[in-house]
Amino acid sequence: MDNKYLTADDVKFQLANLRQLTFEVTDACNLCCKYCNYGELYNDYDKRKNLKISLPASLKLIDYLTSYWNSDYNVSAKRYTYISFYGGEPLLNMTFVKSIVDYIEKLPCSNRSFVFSMTSNALLLNQYMDYLVDHGFNLLISLDGDEHATSYRVNKTGKVVYSDIIRNIEILRKKYPEYFEHKVNFNAVLHNRNSVSSIYEFFKTHYNKTPSIGELNNMGVSPDKIKLFQDTYRNSEESLHQAENYEEIEQEMFLKSATYQTVTHFIHQYSGYVFRNYSDLLYGRTNKKIPTGTCLPFSKRMFVTVNGKILPCERIGQHFALGKVSDDSGVELDFEMIADRYNAYYAKLAPLCKKCHKAASCIQCLFNLKGLEDSPVCYGYMDKHSFEMYKSNQIAFLRKHPTDYYRIMEEVITE
Repeated sequence: MDNKYLTADDVKFQLANLRQLTFEVTDACNLCCKYCNYGELYNDYDKRKNLKISLPASLKLIDYLTSYWNSDYNVSAKRYTYISFYGGEPLLNMTFVKSIVDYIEKLPCSNRSFVFSMTSNALLLNQYMDYLVDHGFNLLISLDGDEHATSYRVNKTGKVVYSDIIRNIEILRKKYPEYFEHKVNFNAVLHNRNSVSSIYEFFKTHYNKTPSIGELNNMGVSPDKIKLFQDTYRNSEESLHQAENYEEIEQEMFLKSATYQTVTHFIHQYSGYVFRNYSDLLYGRTNKKIPTGTCLPFSKRMFVTVNGKILPCERIGQHFALGKVSDDSGVELDFEMIADRYNAYYAKLAPLCKKCHKAASCIQCLFNLKGLEDSPVCYGYMDKHSFEMYKSNQIAFLRKHPTDYYRIMEEVITE
């Protein structure tokens, strides 16, 4: 291939400096949320069979990664690596969680400090909160706001579980107030029964927290569910700007808002005063540019499904698996194959990227493009006129909010 953007060594380097390892602990769940990524709206995931992830295979993966963390590919003197537990509902398989935590805490890896995290619906939180607190878990609780906003979150019989979730949250807050303040955060899904402002006001009023707010995933929607998806979907930026006090909410949310994410990205890419590392500072930025804004494989995380598939992220379809791990065969990762696969994707987008005026600050993930295997179309492409409009909008925002430039430069740290 003429344009070899990525090599096998590049993939190994990312693996040796992995920031987050996420296990899909189980595909079982005690909820049946109407908009779930693994529910009726979507078709790009493995069939849910109430499985539990293999502990022996997962331990083999940890040993495999440790060999890279202790290798010359690792350039981190002391990196924090997050070990995360995901589902389904991870509290349904606490035996696995406890076994992994115990194994990690004894791991011979002096250049790593491990932090545990979990995303949970909190229905079983009352049973396991002592353990989570004792091991310093960062806990992300899924809740969409008040009772009406949370009415899509139902159990297997269709009963809304809002009161059960709230009760367990209150138990945790009263029993462990310091832990709750520093280690607990909330994730809300935006849909047609809530809004950005109502979600924000709920969590600020009840818990003095600023939640993360995510839109429904628009990839992998089943063709026969498109109308239902469209009826349920809400755009976060449009929803925010419908609030009377949207600027106040936006400033409070800061990087959890689309506006501040966009302007931060603009400043970091185009101001000339932000450097990714000391080499860029001392010798100037490298000219090598990967087409699209797709993360390099394992540069941010590795996601392991309940079936042992290895993916670069939990947000993409499981048919994009890069390898697997099993009890019998152990870890199967072909670095040459991974590099070749990415290079083939890059080659398809490169001609368009070369013409795009926003290429230097692209955030488009190629795995979220329709027609990737054939003739992909990039939604983030900008011609010269569109880019000038984009640039003018960012400058106008900074002119209107002059102190935010300093806030972004002082407070935002990227790796």
